[in-house]
Amino acid sequence: MNDARPVGEVGRLDVRIKQKTFTAAAGDRLALFRDIGFTLAHREVGVLVGPSGCGKTTLLRIIAGLDRDFEGAITRPPGRIGLVFQEPRLLPWRTVEQNVRLVAPGIGDATLASLFAVLELEGSRRHYPGELSLGLARRVALARAFAIEPELLLLDEPYVSLDAALARRLREQLSALMETRVMTTLLVTHDLEEAVRLGDRIFLLATGPARILAELPLNVPRRARTEAHVAAMMADVANRIALAT
Repeated sequence: MNDARPVGEVGRLDVRIKQKTFTAAAGDRLALFRDIGFTLAHREVGVLVGPSGCGKTTLLRIIAGLDRDFEGAITRPPGRIGLVFQEPRLLPWRTVEQNVRLVAPGIGDATLASLFAVLELEGSRRHYPGELSLGLARRVALARAFAIEPELLLLDEPYVSLDAALARRLREQLSALMETRVMTTLLVTHDLEEAVRLGDRIFLLATGPARILAELPLNVPRRARTEAHVAAMMADVANRIALAT
C-alpha cells in the first residue's frame, strides 16, 4: 500500500519507502528497496549517487508517481513535475520548438526565446530531432522540462555518454536555469563532479536491497564554490564512498 500526496511544507519533497519488491525470473520475490527515507526542502537540490543497478531510476519513477507498486509514502511539492530521462524522448515528427510547446502550450514567445538562449537552441528551433546531435537533443529535453515551470524537477543522468567538455557546458546551463527558478530538484548521476557542482546534499546508495548509506551536506553555497572547494568536496565524497563500501 502506498500514498503519494502534495501536502505539508510547501515545496518540500519527503520520501518514505518501506519496501519495493519485484519478481525475479526464477519466480522469487526480491526486495529492491528497503527503508529509504529522505527529505528535500523547498529550492534544495539533492543528488542520488550509487552503483549501476541499485534502482536509482526506479526511485525517480516512484517519486514522479509513475510507479505506485511500493510500500510507503511520497510527499511531493504541489504543482507540476519536470522529468528529464537518460534518453531525450523527443517526438521525431515535431520540430524542437513544437516539442517544447507541446508540453507548455501557453509559454510566451519571450519566455521561450530566453530559455532557448540559455540552452543555445535558438538556431535549432525549426530542426527535427533526427537532425540534432545528442548534446542538442539533451538540451531540448531540458528546455521541455523547464518550460512547464515545475515545482519539482527530476533528472535521471541527463548528461550520460556525453564527452567531458560538453557535459561541463550543459552543467553550467542547467545551473544557470536552476538559479532563476523556484523549485525542488533531485538529480541522479554517476559523476562526482556533477554531484558536487550542482547539489546541496548528496545521498549515497548501496545495493542488496538499496538503502541510503550516507547523507552528505555540501555546506558551501553553489555560487560560492571555487575549484578548490569542488576538488575538496569530490575527494571527501569519494573517500566516504570507499569507506561505506
